[in-house]
Amino acid sequence: MSNAMGVRLVHNLTHPSGLVIDLTVGPHLARAVIAAHRRSHLQEARQVGWGREPAMLIVTGWPIHDASPVEFFRRCRVSLVPGGCMAVLLPHGDVAVPVDVVVAARQAGLAYLQHVVAADQPPRRGHQGLLDIHTDVLILTRSATSAGMVDG
Repeated sequence: MSNAMGVRLVHNLTHPSGLVIDLTVGPHLARAVIAAHRRSHLQEARQVGWGREPAMLIVTGWPIHDASPVEFFRRCRVSLVPGGCMAVLLPHGDVAVPVDVVVAARQAGLAYLQHVVAADQPPRRGHQGLLDIHTDVLILTRSATSAGMVDG
């Protein structure tokens, strides 16, 4: 994830009083959280737990190695405030991954919100070619009626 994507996620998906849980590898999201003056459970959240307070935003990489995807998303759903979002940073190349992530998230009660693709540089006029994608992110949400359930 680039610094710019971290900043966009934090500024667009959180409120200044909102908590951010960072489950990513690297300093990019931490820098964005600090610059935006948000509160956070940063990378040590993996070792010590996610805390008792629900978050406005959880950001994680994919795939998840220490739990089944559905169980992981259930834990995330419980750790989000209603209306809170989860950003899943996807690996590039496998077009089935976004579908698999959304299916597992729905089974856990999270709803699909949007798919963000950020290119390394804008396309040039008159040149056809593939864009060099540097960030591919699925945004999920804990909505009031996710998967037909009402949050309580």
